[in-house]
Amino acid sequence: MVKPASKKKIVTHFKKTYQFSERTSCDLVGISRTGFRYQAKPKGDQAIRKRLLELATKHPSYGYLFLHGLMKSEGLVCNKKRTYRIYTELGLQVRTKKRKKLIRPRMPMFVPNRPDVRWSMDFVSDQLANGRRFRVLNVIDDFTREMVGQLTAFSISGRQVGSFLSELIETRGKPAQVVCDNGTEFTSKAMFFWQQQTGVKLGFIQPGKPTQNAFIESLNGKFRSECLDQNWFKSIEQAIEKISQWRNHYRQNYYFYPISVAEQG
Repeated sequence: MVKPASKKKIVTHFKKTYQFSERTSCDLVGISRTGFRYQAKPKGDQAIRKRLLELATKHPSYGYLFLHGLMKSEGLVCNKKRTYRIYTELGLQVRTKKRKKLIRPRMPMFVPNRPDVRWSMDFVSDQLANGRRFRVLNVIDDFTREMVGQLTAFSISGRQVGSFLSELIETRGKPAQVVCDNGTEFTSKAMFFWQQQTGVKLGFIQPGKPTQNAFIESLNGKFRSECLDQNWFKSIEQAIEKISQWRNHYRQNYYFYPISVAEQG
């Protein structure tokens, strides 16, 4: 089968060598006159390629759909198929690991039906350039998956956890329950007296069952891969600044939605 580009060359050869008309040459070769006259237009992907590469370098854990959403908000693209074509041409595919499914009986839990009914909290740890470790307390709303707040410090005691939660309550209102694991900060006397004073119930998951607190575990994974693993902190002040920037980015770009019926099971 002769390619269209080769057919165009044959038509041009007939016209110059044998002085055939364009119509006759196209009929002999089997190509339309419109196809012969068509001139391919440049795709103009340079600006998109450059910006896509910048975003992929800045957010290496994002797939093409999320990067497409960022560029679409900037007015660079509108067709996700075009973004995917350029994404694959640049070799930016994110490799995902196949996860093994673990069959475990689920623990029935109280299901929120509106925001600020049930929060979840958990710690994430990292270290500075000098090796000194610090901790981040993440708190999210289980109904909307929204980031409620983050507390970053070298050491966070149960008293500090209670004070931070009280500050969040003053801003957003009091939840009925806060889900957490069995860490010493959450099971301390300070947190016991805090829940008595505030009337907020602490819901402890079963030991060794982090899947019972899946929402905060999912957030912690995003936070570590998109923020902690991508930055090198020289001081705790720089860590607080970078974490604050990521928190604002998360709140602006992630779509918060209620939990579905399937997830309630």
